[in-house]
Amino acid sequence: MLCLVNLPKGARVSDQIIGGYRLVKLLGNGQTSQVWEVVEQTSHRHFAMKILSVEHAKKQESREALFHEAAVGIQMAHQNVIKIMSVNKDKANPHYIMEFFPAGSLKARLMKKDTEFLKKNMHSILKQGATALAYVNASGWVHRDVKPDNFLVNAACELRLIDFALARRVQTDSFLSRLFRRRGNVQGTRSFMSPEQILGQPLDGRADVYSFAATMYELTTNRPPFRGDTQNELLRKHLHEKPISPQNVNPDLTDEFAKLVLKMLSKKREDRPESFHEVLMAINPMRIYKTDVARKS
Repeated sequence: MLCLVNLPKGARVSDQIIGGYRLVKLLGNGQTSQVWEVVEQTSHRHFAMKILSVEHAKKQESREALFHEAAVGIQMAHQNVIKIMSVNKDKANPHYIMEFFPAGSLKARLMKKDTEFLKKNMHSILKQGATALAYVNASGWVHRDVKPDNFLVNAACELRLIDFALARRVQTDSFLSRLFRRRGNVQGTRSFMSPEQILGQPLDGRADVYSFAATMYELTTNRPPFRGDTQNELLRKHLHEKPISPQNVNPDLTDEFAKLVLKMLSKKREDRPESFHEVLMAINPMRIYKTDVARKS
């Protein structure tokens, strides 16, 4: 059985086979796992494999997290959600297989300052992202880690939502749920977390609406709605500070877009759009940029 080493991104290997798949190219390294381009031995088709790194393959917590991510993803069947085909609970090399979607994340495009691509395709990107999350929420799940890193988009502007590691079932705030709710560390990415997620309250799709608004904010201004010198300061701002309008950062954004983002960033979930279907109804006819002549009425 193969024990993977931490090869640099872009490294190539040959004649290394795991679960009937030949490893071709390392696509990325995470804290606990690696993602590889692989070729299925029987069909010669290309897929992607997410596999725990050597030091985490035997850790029960890491294994359970990987299997949870795979189990949620397998349930999803939507063109804007990454397709997961199978999971292998091998003791040495636990992994799952998903579609091979050769594309970088929206975060990578932001970091490369690919502003022309983002501005040209922003309307489609936001519609596809909201559509993916509408499907996830309608399927009974809250993603809980919506951010630019977790949307892949290729040159043709086809988008995939990825990473269900933190996904949880939609919760209700009943007496029993409060009684048996497990308390623990805050999970999620702090620049994008809703107030109720920070507070450990039951979550529904409106938590993802908040995180998607923070994503929309960063994609159009190149900065998140809140920044802090410490993690605690950042969390405090999510809980108590009113965000400045994205128009203050990017004056080219339209009034209607800025108003929608701020509504989605409301501290109280009751003040946000009820669901992503409502978000989509707002986005569909909307101009995002004042200079977007193609969408002028």
